[in-house]
Amino acid sequence: MNAIRNAITCASANSPFLSGLMERNPDLMALIEAGDLDAALDSALARQSDTVGSALRRQRQGVALVTALADLAGLWDLTRVTRILSDFADHALDQAIAAAIEERVPGAPNQGFAVIALGKHGGRELNYSSDIDPIFLFDPQTLPHRERDDVAEAAVRYGRRVIELLSALDADGYVFRVDMRLRPSPEVSPIVLPVEAAISYYESSALAWEQAAFIRSRVCAGDRPLGDYFLNAIQPFIWRKSLDFGQLKNITAMTAQIRDHYAKGQKIGLGYDLKRGHGGIRECEFFAQAHQLIHGGRDVALRNPDTREALAALASAGWIKPEESDTLSAAYEQLRTAEHRLQMHSDRQTHSIPDNRDTADAVARLHGLADADALIEIIRPISTSVAAIYDRMVDASGSAGPRMAEDGLPLEEQLADLGYADPAAVMQRMTRWRSGNIRAIRSPSARDAFEAVLPALLKAIADAPDSDRAIARFDNMIEAMPSAINVFRLLEARPGLLQLVADILSYAPTLADDLGRQSRYLDALIDNSAMDLPGDVTRLLVAMKRRIGTADYQSTLDIVRDYVGEKRFALGVQLIEGRNDALDIARSYAHLAEAALQTLTAATVAEFEKTHGKVPDSELVILALGRLGGEALTHASDLDLILLFTGDHLAESDGARPLGATQYYNRLAQRVIASLSVPTASGALYEVDTRLRPSGADGLLCASVKSFGQYQRENAWTWEHMALTRARLLFGSDAACGDVRGIIVDVLNAGRNVDKTRTEIADMRKDMAAHKSPKGELDVKLLPGGLVDMEFIIHMLQLTRHEGLMPQLGPAIDMLVRAGHLPADFAQAYALLGRLLVMVRLVAPDCAVPPAAAQSLIAQGLGYADWNALKAAIRDYRGVVTVEWERLFGPRDF
Repeated sequence: MNAIRNAITCASANSPFLSGLMERNPDLMALIEAGDLDAALDSALARQSDTVGSALRRQRQGVALVTALADLAGLWDLTRVTRILSDFADHALDQAIAAAIEERVPGAPNQGFAVIALGKHGGRELNYSSDIDPIFLFDPQTLPHRERDDVAEAAVRYGRRVIELLSALDADGYVFRVDMRLRPSPEVSPIVLPVEAAISYYESSALAWEQAAFIRSRVCAGDRPLGDYFLNAIQPFIWRKSLDFGQLKNITAMTAQIRDHYAKGQKIGLGYDLKRGHGGIRECEFFAQAHQLIHGGRDVALRNPDTREALAALASAGWIKPEESDTLSAAYEQLRTAEHRLQMHSDRQTHSIPDNRDTADAVARLHGLADADALIEIIRPISTSVAAIYDRMVDASGSAGPRMAEDGLPLEEQLADLGYADPAAVMQRMTRWRSGNIRAIRSPSARDAFEAVLPALLKAIADAPDSDRAIARFDNMIEAMPSAINVFRLLEARPGLLQLVADILSYAPTLADDLGRQSRYLDALIDNSAMDLPGDVTRLLVAMKRRIGTADYQSTLDIVRDYVGEKRFALGVQLIEGRNDALDIARSYAHLAEAALQTLTAATVAEFEKTHGKVPDSELVILALGRLGGEALTHASDLDLILLFTGDHLAESDGARPLGATQYYNRLAQRVIASLSVPTASGALYEVDTRLRPSGADGLLCASVKSFGQYQRENAWTWEHMALTRARLLFGSDAACGDVRGIIVDVLNAGRNVDKTRTEIADMRKDMAAHKSPKGELDVKLLPGGLVDMEFIIHMLQLTRHEGLMPQLGPAIDMLVRAGHLPADFAQAYALLGRLLVMVRLVAPDCAVPPAAAQSLIAQGLGYADWNALKAAIRDYRGVVTVEWERLFGPRDF
């Protein structure tokens, strides 16, 4: 109660506006003085009058009075205050729309007219004296109108009447000032737009600032399904899949314009503009919105119109530092609270500390301070900290370097000074790039972005370890790109990426090709964690789920492809940059595939069940073999899978279109494989190989667990049991996976004739060698003494000794070494050859000896001084494997 009394005393002494409201609203004051603020707010909202406009004005006065006193008393925080004010704006718009329609078409339903809130209203962050920035939309098919009315003219009449009801001034003041300037082309367009025309505008003609405006958009009044339809339709305009660092320039330009226009309010002191001043409210908002625009297209959790919640989400996702979020959120709350004190004084839409000392002192006293000097000293460090954070963002968006030829030197001499051995050849390429014949840099905006980054890019390529190869691959890359403007803007905004791009172009043709097809993969490298391993399967599943949000099935396919592509690309960059061990990266490739498989399989099962229902007491089980089962994928590995189902194969599903269990699961299996392998607009994901299923290509795509067990125990070949040694269950309930795992354990531990097994494995390897020769000098998989020989040796020991039965080769070898079945240097051989395979698949996919720069990269990445030292080690360790082969299988005759 003391807090309320103190607030009333303070308001009476320092706010002419609130003092007048208290005198005119004794009924509300009785409830407020009694401490029943919620009842006072309900009473204010329930006020009626002879007209809708009058009732809304009286309600607005009551809401302002209750909210202000609760605010001054410290009983309602900023979030509650701004949401009450915003929700009242929604209520007022609803009442005004209903009244406008009722006046013209009595008894007609309130439909066909929707309001989209933007700005602070869209974020539910309205001030005491804010105007509102709506966009009015109508549906010609459902908007009520008189029989002879043109529906578009009727919509405009309704819009004008809504504005009049809210903004007309009378003895009770106004409800809200309504600013319609955020609608498309406000100088020529009607105040109410047909919804389809509005969608078409935002899909094709909207400006960059309009994209930023829609970050804080929501349906606030009228026909809400109509508003939802509009906002859903323009989501691709607001939230773009590729990162657009051009938005940093747009926001920087807006900042400069605001500072120039409000130059007087930039200096801390009397007259300082809390909203537009340097280090003010707008810079907190712009900082959040810039990062939302850049990253929100790929992360739905960032699409929050509330400034502080958006900052928290950005920090949680790792896009900004937690201390930046904390500092800006606290500053935003403090600056907004001070701004409210300014507006409480006289109900003016002001954001500046008054120049008049007496008025400024009164505002300070509303804030609980002695005078304006105390208020200024509180604001000074807040605005300084905001300005520092905001300026760092602006500085990061600066140009990557000057344009070529600015120092007066001929271009050819500049290129020679950069280190190009053949400047004339580079100039020829530049002439072609600038010719307008390359689609990716044909538009004026793309050419501008390209020219802005070209000097720094040419320098980075010149400094690359293999500049000739790098510039040739860059040429191929931009030739393949449908659009490159975002790549150039990103490189300009983040010059540190230039070195990574130069390394990619020098060392990794596979990654360069990936960039040509999907330039957005470069976006993934700006994350602070881009050079960290992505975590285990659980963490990846959570990240995929977050990215997918509430997307439909087809969108889920694209989202998972985007996510996997970005992470796989980043892992490849980690490999060539030497940031993580090659075997750890191989494990991460496998975890990424496993998470994608689980996510897409679950989504496909749910989609399939919509039509066909479920088979009672039955489910799908997926078994991984090969490198996926062994958690050691390379950049380009396919997925070896066996799909099974539990339960009675004679059962039938319970959906609208029932299927027998065998048909049901074989169709479902086809859908699952397609979800993993069929290219969509976002590209391809994985090749899937199901030839290891029972009976191979002649068998059912998805067999029952029972028939799988029977086949493995009675009919499977030795090579199929070898494949089972690397089996790992990736999808299915614990019970179902336990059943399949039991079959595998039984089969692998079954007794077998050692000599017969040895002969079959040796014959199999000989047959493989006859049909599949090594591709080149670095094909450490197929070369004699290579990884295939290692795997056959391991599988021979696993099947006959029943030891080392682990799907991961490294742990399996360690167990066999400890058991005395293999020498210790066999494990060292795997450590080298396994790592080398992962690198070769990325750096030299043709398995030929790469150029000198790549040789050095591979050697150093594997811990060797130079290429010759690495070659010697490869020779020695292949010899170790060969010795073990001959010990187990006899002399090689192939």
